[in-house]
This record gives sequence, structure tokens and C-alpha cells, in this order.
Amino acid sequence: MRVLRPAPNVLAFYEGREDGIRFSEDGNNWVDEGALSLGIASYAVIDGSQALVYDTHVSVDRGELIRETLEAEGVSEITVLLSHWHLDHVAGTEAFAGCEVLAGARTDELLREHRAAIESGGYEGPPAIDPLVLPTRVLEGDTELKLGETPLELLAVNIHSDDATVVWLPEQRLLLAADVVEDTVTYVGEPWGFEQHLEDLDRLDALGPARVLPAHGDPDVIANGGYNRGLIRATQQYIRVLMRMREQPELAETPLRELIAGPLDTGWILYEPGYEAVHAENVKTVLDWDGEQPS
Repeated sequence: MRVLRPAPNVLAFYEGREDGIRFSEDGNNWVDEGALSLGIASYAVIDGSQALVYDTHVSVDRGELIRETLEAEGVSEITVLLSHWHLDHVAGTEAFAGCEVLAGARTDELLREHRAAIESGGYEGPPAIDPLVLPTRVLEGDTELKLGETPLELLAVNIHSDDATVVWLPEQRLLLAADVVEDTVTYVGEPWGFEQHLEDLDRLDALGPARVLPAHGDPDVIANGGYNRGLIRATQQYIRVLMRMREQPELAETPLRELIAGPLDTGWILYEPGYEAVHAENVKTVLDWDGEQPS
């Protein structure tokens, strides 16, 4: 794990996008296939002795390293915020025993609904997360939080999954975005939410972020301060392409590089080969979808 410093009082705990390095050699597992292969960062915002940890990484030992690093920086009071319920964002929460764990109401609901399967390793396969640590405080909608003297806005959005919470630091005009945007492309599991995804991406773009820090992105870009707001617009463009795919099936056969040529040319995003598999899964999800909202 690399500890990056993309902004004043912000740490990124980054791991992945390295050939030949695996979490486990015991066959397929969600850590290698869904997180480290794409690169993943959890973040911490620090103000004096206080810190907000935004996602707890892919395992308890990674969470412990985050906590030890913060304590070495003089932090004695940690609050955890879970961006959404997906495993690579909640697996290390056990390392933060004694800390308040915040999550949106929908995240809390989904974690409780899938708790047994997650703890047994039956959800997304191994490794199991046992025990799955649940939130200690549930957020309803947008929430303002004061970390020392640093104001934070925790914004509830429906992008990537319907339970996402992003962190807006208004004084730095910095957006901690978790999975609502990714470089190279977003992962789509809920195509019935496309219109809401676009609306909420508009909302984030309207904040006018100077920099955007995603969970899955290029480590050098993150280390150098993050992405500009073009990452949001690139995500919108890609979603619109997916929305047209059912009526324009030829788009499903178009190479990814061609579909995202504009954002690549402008430098809004970079091409990461691991996202070919993400794109292929997105295409299948969209084409298999019956066009109805699940009940």
C-alpha cells in the first residue's frame, strides 16, 4: 500500500495496478479481480487530532495500516464514513474498533440485508468479511459535518449504486468521489438508474470541483492532486453511450477506446486495460436488462 498526499490534510491509501502482485493465489477472489486489478484508494481527511476515514479498504490488515498511519500523524479521534456497501469499501472496518462508523440509510439497509452472505463468503465469493461491522450512525440524506475546523458536506447520490455518499470539502473545492466516477469508466450494475445517475452527476459538476479524487484511478494522477471535473463529464458521456446501446446494438461491438475517444483525447481520463473487462460486463448488463425498474 502506498500512502499518497494529494491535497493539504488529505491522505490516500492506494494499492493495486501492479502486475504480478496478488492478494491471494487461491483462485479468483473479489479483492484481486474487483479492486486491486483496477487500483483502489481509501482516503482520510485530517484536522489536528481528528480524522475522517473514507472507506476502510479491502481487508482488516489494510484498515489497521490506515489507523496506524493516522495515529503516527497525531490523530487520536477517528470517524469512519462508508461511501457505499460494496465489499472493497467496507472490508477493513473491524480495524476501527471504538470509532463511530457513519453510512447512509440505504448503505446500512443493504449491509444488513446481505450480512449473512458477506460473512460466509457467499456474496461475490471469498474472502469472507467476518465479522461485517455495521454502521453505528445512519445518515438520512445530505449531512454537514465539522472535522475540527474543517467543514465537510456528505452528499447522498445515486451513481454506480443507489446508496452512494460522497464527501465535498468546500474550502478546497475538493470532491472525494469513491466509485461514483472511475478512471477509465464507471461500473454499472443498475442500468434502471441511468437518468438519476446523470442528474446526480450534474449536481456534482455544479459544485465546480477543482479536483476530484476517486477510489479507482491512476495513482500518479491521484498523487498529483487528482482529476479535474472532466472526469465527471467523461462519466456522463459513457453512461449516455450505454443508454443508446439497446437501440444501437452496433455500439456494443465498438471498441472501448473508440467509444471514449473524446475524453481520452482531452485528458479527462486515461486508458487502463483492466477496464476492458468492466466495460464488457457493463455491455452485458445493459443488453440483458429488460428495461424495467426492479420491484
